[in-house]
Amino acid sequence: MTKYVYSFGEGKAEGSSGMRPLLGGKGADLAEMTNIGINVPSGFTISTEVCTYYWEKGRYPKSLEEEREKAVSKLERAMGKGFSDRENPLLVSVRSGAAISMPGMMDTVLNLGLNDKTLLGLIKQTGNERMAYDAYRRFIQMFSDVVLEIDSEKFEEILSEKKKRLGLKYDNELSVDDLKDIVRKFKEIVRKEKEESFPDDPKKQLEMSIDAVFKSWGNKRAIEYRRLNKIPDDLGTAVNVQAMVFGNMGKNSGTGVAFTRNPSTGENKLYGEYLIDAQGEDVVAGIRTPSPIAKLAEEMPKSYAQFSEITQILEKHYLDVQDIEFTIENSILYILQTRRGKRTAQAAVKIAVDMVKEKLITKEEALKRIEPNQIDRLLHPQIDPKAKVKAIAQGLAASPGVGCGEVVFCADDAVTASKEGRKSLLIRRETSPDDIHGMAVAEGILTSRGGMTSHAAVVARGMGKPCVAGCEAIEVSEKKKEFIASGKKIQEGDVVTIDGGSGNVYLGKVAVVEPKITDEFALILKWADTKRRLGVRANADDPESAKKAREFGAEGIGLCRTEHMFFGKDRLPIMKEMIMADDLPERKKALNKLLPMQREDFIGMLRAMDGLPVTIRFLDPPLHEFLPSHEELNIELATLKLQDKNPKRQKELDELINKVASLREVNPMLGHRGCRLGIIYPEISEMQAQAVFEASCILKKEGLNPIPEVMIPLVSDVKEFINQKKIVDEKASEVFEKECVKVAYKVGTMIEVPRAALTAGKIAEYAEFFSFGTNDLTQTTFGFSRDDAEGKFLHKYVEDKILKENPFEVLDQEGVGELIKMAVKQGRITKPDLKVGICGEHGGEPSSVIFCDGADLNYVSCSPYRVPVARLAAAHARIKG
Repeated sequence: MTKYVYSFGEGKAEGSSGMRPLLGGKGADLAEMTNIGINVPSGFTISTEVCTYYWEKGRYPKSLEEEREKAVSKLERAMGKGFSDRENPLLVSVRSGAAISMPGMMDTVLNLGLNDKTLLGLIKQTGNERMAYDAYRRFIQMFSDVVLEIDSEKFEEILSEKKKRLGLKYDNELSVDDLKDIVRKFKEIVRKEKEESFPDDPKKQLEMSIDAVFKSWGNKRAIEYRRLNKIPDDLGTAVNVQAMVFGNMGKNSGTGVAFTRNPSTGENKLYGEYLIDAQGEDVVAGIRTPSPIAKLAEEMPKSYAQFSEITQILEKHYLDVQDIEFTIENSILYILQTRRGKRTAQAAVKIAVDMVKEKLITKEEALKRIEPNQIDRLLHPQIDPKAKVKAIAQGLAASPGVGCGEVVFCADDAVTASKEGRKSLLIRRETSPDDIHGMAVAEGILTSRGGMTSHAAVVARGMGKPCVAGCEAIEVSEKKKEFIASGKKIQEGDVVTIDGGSGNVYLGKVAVVEPKITDEFALILKWADTKRRLGVRANADDPESAKKAREFGAEGIGLCRTEHMFFGKDRLPIMKEMIMADDLPERKKALNKLLPMQREDFIGMLRAMDGLPVTIRFLDPPLHEFLPSHEELNIELATLKLQDKNPKRQKELDELINKVASLREVNPMLGHRGCRLGIIYPEISEMQAQAVFEASCILKKEGLNPIPEVMIPLVSDVKEFINQKKIVDEKASEVFEKECVKVAYKVGTMIEVPRAALTAGKIAEYAEFFSFGTNDLTQTTFGFSRDDAEGKFLHKYVEDKILKENPFEVLDQEGVGELIKMAVKQGRITKPDLKVGICGEHGGEPSSVIFCDGADLNYVSCSPYRVPVARLAAAHARIKG
């Protein structure tokens, strides 16, 4: 018979027999700590299998109730207390715990087991009437919110009103009589909302709470978190039932959260916060601003020393930074939870390097600890130190980075702004797990309450979002949709900038500067380069981008889009002239004007990448893209005719409209573009080839080493490639003879339609390299128009799991990937040394890079700022492979 319930001592987290998938991260770590002698309150875990069983069948396994009752009895014996015992009651917490940490996304109930009778037992047990009633009011509110689904704000209003009337600031200032009155009013809310009394049977409370936690696996915020973090929906959560210990027993009690190293900077120093006379949710929710953990050494030196020692034990045991929750009850320290600490990209890099230097982990393990997408955040802009700006407020520097946008005051408004293409900054008194969808799309988060371990801070760090928390200098009114700072009223829609690295808040948009690679970051990338096989190039269309790519470690340019060079103000009129030409001489006349400009473009690119290959794609888009739209021209012409003005311009417009009409296509993506342009207008290819080779010869004479690679786009038949390669080779010979110098070059093609992939063996007889243009290859394989698909239905496909991912963001390995593997295999049968790369946007997406390594490509090419991501992903491919 399947076992579903495990006491803490029965499980294990680490090693080959680790039980995280079964017990969830929290349950497995509680078991692990119990086994190594850490003082953990006793309890038991109901496995993730129960969650998946429930969501599949809509009910629980028949044996669960009996197992749960046995576990409760065992817990009663361990604690020397009784569930429902009026004299010596056992109280428990009920918490979620998935195999992959999802902080705050699912539900928790504390102080479970209290009713009017066990309350008296708790008072007798602790000798602390105030603490007992405080625990009771917390339990009623939390249970009502999580289990009975009564809006928590109804309870908060009563609490706030009571404090306001008494002139109190904090909950712990309320007297016993105040709390008794609050408990009575809380019960009235339940009676009114549910038309029945608050449940007073502890066993029923436990059953209902376990059910609520399992159901919370399917709540909106948990689903959204899994989507954002690519966590499978079928993992399920475990439920942990643990004996309560109380941090709200008075001045010798408290609760807190701490990291073994700074999760924001990576500094090797205990980092965290605590509150005296409080329970755990007070710290996370930011209801009171907590004290830094270092201050605990002054208030409770013995407990601090003990806690500091335990943090070192746990970090050395897990060989990773730990995020630890603790409670001190009457000077006795208890560890409630440990888990791998979420950290910023900056911290992740520093911690990984430091742990290698401390001989705790290997270089290979350090590389595995850093997710490739995570380091993309290290390349975000920072506030320009030369900017003459004055902060209107300062809070806690909770998560680094600069966030700028229009202020919004609720998560839904942030989502709306994102859909409308507006950048937003989410302003809250404090965030809650229900804000996760808004936090995901906002440029940053600013809260007036909470500390460095508050919900806003922890989630922002995990997402890589800038966050300023606990900014008490601002007064937030979510109802009025405004906040006040330095006497200024900032309203919804106003632009604000936050600096999560300093905690500063600025009015308006502030100038930023490009980031620099730190020594630790450079070292991580150096280690990655020793592990990877796959080359990494960059997509760049101008010398500045090429220089940036080289700075980030690019080993060449994998895609230089020449069409981008024709959109400049000085070139577009000439390009228009070339398109409007009625005959070959006129067209060549315009092309001769473009030739020196194109040559200078290539000189700049090849000079910036001296000694490294530069893959230059010939003109790809249809010609109408260089002309004004048909609609715009007609409107201008109609306006002039109505006004009876400018006959000369009217004639020009008539000609232009006729030309645009002749170039219009039903489906331009599959129309007259790519190599088809060069075949119909060979003079365009001739001009571009001449510019490439003249630029190369000029640099060769200067003593540089240009390595041009000419790429023919959109080939679907080998004869198309032969046609264009002949033009390139003839022009190369002509230029080399004229300049009395030769430059080594290659001519290859972009594989971006299925027929090219299917006939790759034939194309490889003539092509010296392939480069997969996966954006178009994805469009032509799926039969999708990207703009239409992403705008109209693709999000629904992903949401309904028709497709696992957006195939334009993550390579479709089953379809497009199979075409790539087929083309590589057939191409190399023909030409074993055929060089093969990828130059679509997928070249910087980690899982796609790993696929490319497995498909035996030579290199990937991506935007300059994704080059470090691709370098690390390529190393992961070898380490994990």
